[in-house]
Amino acid sequence: MDEKKYYLTKDGLEKLKKEYADLKNIKLAKTEGEVPKIWHSEDLNPEYLSFQEDLDFLNSRIAELEYILKNTEIIKVPSKDKKNTVGLGATVTLEEAGGRINEFTLVGSLEANPSLGKISNESPVGKFLLGHKLNDEVVITSPIQIIYRIKKIRYNLT
Repeated sequence: MDEKKYYLTKDGLEKLKKEYADLKNIKLAKTEGEVPKIWHSEDLNPEYLSFQEDLDFLNSRIAELEYILKNTEIIKVPSKDKKNTVGLGATVTLEEAGGRINEFTLVGSLEANPSLGKISNESPVGKFLLGHKLNDEVVITSPIQIIYRIKKIRYNLT
């Protein structure tokens, strides 16, 4: 089975590393204290059940973050001869047939946030844009058809 690659900017990687460290600290603090007893008289202790649910959630998220961090590839600025091609990390200015202008930055799926103009390389628009060059006409069909002309491509990764 192929492992999935997670494409992240440096900022995105730092945020995930911080979340990972924070969750490890929370887990440590939670397990260092007194653990509720499993039984409260003859019934299961609700405090223990809640403690166990919290611990299960922390362990699950920590394991997920470990997998992501192990399979991360940093998005880098391409070489000079490839800067006129849409790739991960590119901010692309598009003009629709009616003259309307849109601007998107292509990022990995973990950092995608369409309301901020960050779209995933796995999204319909992201998939269609990858590999195209300045002034290319791109037809995107999902679920309606939109025709874009690529007006500008720039890379300014942090």
